[in-house]
Amino acid sequence: MAVVFISPKQRQRMFFIGITAIFLLILIIMSFGVFFSKPKAVSTALVFNKPQINIDMTIFDSDQFKNLQLFTHMQTQYSYKALTKDNKEKTGFISAASMNEAKKVLESAGLAVTELKEVEIGRDNPFIPYYQPVAALSAATKTTTPTTGAKTTTKKYINLWKLRSLRKSV
Repeated sequence: MAVVFISPKQRQRMFFIGITAIFLLILIIMSFGVFFSKPKAVSTALVFNKPQINIDMTIFDSDQFKNLQLFTHMQTQYSYKALTKDNKEKTGFISAASMNEAKKVLESAGLAVTELKEVEIGRDNPFIPYYQPVAALSAATKTTTPTTGAKTTTKKYINLWKLRSLRKSV
C-alpha cells in the first residue's frame, strides 16, 4: 500500500488557493489590458457639430407682434350678498381681479352690495364628485335637527342622494 503524506483537507485547500490565484491572475491581466489601452479614434460622424443660429429680430416690428394683448390679472372668486332694486336679497359668486373691481361690477349690474368676501380655496368634503354644483351641496350638507341643533350625517347623505337623483333627471 502506498503511503500518502498529504491529507484531504490540505488537498482541498490547495485546490481553492490554486483556483483563486488563477482567477486573480486573469483579473489582473484583463485590468492592465483595459486601463493601459489607448483610446480609439472617434469618427467625424459622431462628433457634434454646433449649428449656426440666426435670430430674426424683425418679428418685433411686425403687426402681429404689436397687436398682442397683455395677460389679464388672475381673477379671484368672491361670494356676495346684495340687494336688488326691488329690495330682494340676491346671493352668488363673482370672479374679479380685486375686491374693489368685484364691487364695481356688481354695482354696475344694479345691485347694492351688503356683503362681499373672498371664497376659500378647497372644499369642505373632498370626497364628493366635482360635477355637482357647489352651492347646492353646501346648502344640503348644512342640515340640522330641530331639537339638538347638531348636524346629522343621515340627513346629509339623504339630501346628497336627492341632489344626485334630481341632477340625473334634469
